[in-house]
Amino acid sequence: MLLALGGIVLPSPASAATLVEVTNFGDNPGGARMHIYVPDVHPANPAILVAMHGCGGSGPGFFSGSQFASLADQYGFIVIYPTATQQAGFGNCFDVWSDASKRRGGGSDPVSIASMVNYALQRYNGDRQRIFATGSSSGGMETNALLALYPDLYKAGAAFMGVPFTCFANAADFPPTNSRCVNGQMDRTPQQWGDAVRQAFPGYTGARPRVQLWHGTNDTLVPFQLLQETIEQWTNVFGLSQTPTSTDTPQPSWNRRRYASGGTVQVEAYSIQGAGHSLPMSGMALAAIQFFGLDRAGPSPSPSASPSPSPSPSPSPSPSTPVPPGCRIGYTVNPWNTGLTAQVTITNTGTAAINGWALAFTLPSGQTITGAWNATISPNSGAVTARNVSFNATIARNASVSFGFQANHTGNTGRPNAFTLNGTACSIA
Repeated sequence: MLLALGGIVLPSPASAATLVEVTNFGDNPGGARMHIYVPDVHPANPAILVAMHGCGGSGPGFFSGSQFASLADQYGFIVIYPTATQQAGFGNCFDVWSDASKRRGGGSDPVSIASMVNYALQRYNGDRQRIFATGSSSGGMETNALLALYPDLYKAGAAFMGVPFTCFANAADFPPTNSRCVNGQMDRTPQQWGDAVRQAFPGYTGARPRVQLWHGTNDTLVPFQLLQETIEQWTNVFGLSQTPTSTDTPQPSWNRRRYASGGTVQVEAYSIQGAGHSLPMSGMALAAIQFFGLDRAGPSPSPSASPSPSPSPSPSPSPSTPVPPGCRIGYTVNPWNTGLTAQVTITNTGTAAINGWALAFTLPSGQTITGAWNATISPNSGAVTARNVSFNATIARNASVSFGFQANHTGNTGRPNAFTLNGTACSIA
């Protein structure tokens, strides 16, 4: 065991840890699934991170498509990967729209995830003072909800491409074209946003979780404007000014605003210049766990008593090897009036991992893409190509990745007839 910069750096040989599903973790009103990753070496009282996927995704998918598991191997914290089963037009979205999801103990996914955390605390003797939440898109929205509903459980959270707590009025408000929340018209005062958080747990006067927020300036699915609304919500909760105490650019294209009190940064907001609905990108997961303090020393490490998953493979930025023969495409369309969303799943049925992918297909006539998540797609109509983003470039053998897009249509809501992945024709599920 090596000590560096005051933090514990764990050895990094090939890990025997595996991603494990837990089926009886407690009260589960949201019908969510639970997977957990426990690194081979961790402190006697490990910290716990809840990491949540976007709509159409899954816990195992977010495990393989993000860097949190490899960081857990390095720093010795446990990661819970919930899988949402709620629908609301997209499929597998975390519930942030129902009345139950907006009241502490009201039910749905927030209660299910709290049960997962309590299971991990008891099973692995977790540290109750170091419980954190993070997520992308739907998972980022749920992150803000968890921090509002359970401020006594979570120490901090990092929301990627989320919305303020209570932004969605109900299930009918969730699909983008019908939604007041994400159609660019949402504008409440900081006091109104802050009141929504305070009303979720009436009478609570304890400490609030610190908040880190991330959003791309070119995000058209969850508009960039909602970052400002979320900043207003949490700065109001903390009683902070709307003027940041500091601004900087920690990396090119990362513009950061910090809102501090008493020398402690309570709210931190990143505007990622030029980025669409594709976060977290490389290095952002590390920035999140640094914000949590998970890269610093905790209790002395001890071997894990149970197996856990292996580190996530390092993503490759672009296709670099031919696809081994064997790929299967799942394609689900959810249409309405003149719009639709499509969820696409790529399964590697070949004999080796795919390192970087580009999926080519032709959109039916009249369909025009207006936004995408978990992939970049160009052009926006006709023969298009979807390419991996930084965190989902690798598709292990027998594994899958998912991406999706929103499109306008003129009446034809069908799906493409053929797909090729890195030049290899795929079967269609």
